[in-house]
Amino acid sequence: MERRKFIKSAALGTGAITLAHTYSFASNTTKKVKIGFIGVGGRGQGLLNEILTLDWVEVPAICDINPNALAASQEIFKKHGRQKPSEYGIDELDYKRLVERDDLDAVIIATYWQWHTPMAVDAMKAGKYVGVEVPAALTVDECWQLVDTSEETGMPCMMMENWSFRQDNLAVLNMIRAGMYGDIVHCHCAHSHDCIDHWFFDKETGKDKWPAEFLVKYNRDQYPTHSLGPVLSWMDIPCGDTFDHITSMATDSKGINTMFTERFGKDHPSARRKYAQGDIVTSMIRTKMGKSIIVNYDMQLPRPYDNEWKIQGTLGIYNEQRTSLYLKNRSPEYHQWEAFAPYQDKYNHNFWKSNYQGEGHGGVDLIELGYFAEAVRDKIQTPIDVYESVLMSCVVALSGDSIAKGSQPVEIPDFTRGKWKTIKPSFAI
Repeated sequence: MERRKFIKSAALGTGAITLAHTYSFASNTTKKVKIGFIGVGGRGQGLLNEILTLDWVEVPAICDINPNALAASQEIFKKHGRQKPSEYGIDELDYKRLVERDDLDAVIIATYWQWHTPMAVDAMKAGKYVGVEVPAALTVDECWQLVDTSEETGMPCMMMENWSFRQDNLAVLNMIRAGMYGDIVHCHCAHSHDCIDHWFFDKETGKDKWPAEFLVKYNRDQYPTHSLGPVLSWMDIPCGDTFDHITSMATDSKGINTMFTERFGKDHPSARRKYAQGDIVTSMIRTKMGKSIIVNYDMQLPRPYDNEWKIQGTLGIYNEQRTSLYLKNRSPEYHQWEAFAPYQDKYNHNFWKSNYQGEGHGGVDLIELGYFAEAVRDKIQTPIDVYESVLMSCVVALSGDSIAKGSQPVEIPDFTRGKWKTIKPSFAI
């Protein structure tokens, strides 16, 4: 209760979380941070393996209804020479006992999508910092639940969008803040990753995995946060600008049926099943201050992985696919691309000079986890706040609304209630 009162009084003087972001080298700390894990399947185990490399972070409790996941997680604790944590997993609501523990400062949630918001809300009400995997919410109502609960309790809620912490994206951010791209006008971003034969469905049997039901039931951008993560900081959203409306369009669904027909035969039940989800979803977002963003969902057709980030300003352009940029009056050749690598070295962000040297997703995961844990330790705002978390997540529901309305524009709520006009940029400052 004392921690809850402190955070609330420090953060909510104006009815919103305004704690400053302050970063340090956490490995020098002597203060322990205690974090519980809800969901220790594949992603949860990956995060556990990273965070247990930090000797100042303890994980006293884990929760999962799958006993095999609990057993595999205990092996991770053994590998790191850590004390065996308490286990919760009697049923789907047993997580409530974990979040009520008095010895936890925070929880990290890495469960199925539909549980993210309910678990995050309960954890904040129990006075815990929250780190929740992507997306943080699936509906606009859930977005508001996260905002309202965070504001009412004073507990920060951070969606764990790791692509915001990529080395190249943070170097681009440093360059933007140095004015090298001029006034930012437009961004194109995509999460292009063929996940049909391993993430949505079992590669050997074709059986549904847990996300498959979303492809059957919904037609929308199911996974926009990896696309939008770095874009929010590049465009100062919601810090002087924010989303205004979204227009989305989807292709027909052909890729899933084709995959099943070729791999398992045309008589396989999943080859004949109708899927609501179109293969490609293209969303256009206009901001309050007149910028535009194109977001692509592309997870069902054969293709190599990539993200397709492109950010354009009045003085130049960066293109992630080309690993190149062009800067007016700076690049050596007129209207010719030049390599981005030297700029990444020169504008390398301090996050990548820290003591957080991990392996997950090329080192990104431990950087994200380390600075989340620092915020918990120091009782400051998390690197990604609740407003940024729901702005990325709301595209799931609102893209579906626009598609259902024949690609009509759909208004994006102002989750900051007008505070975007005065909020100052803070991510990775």
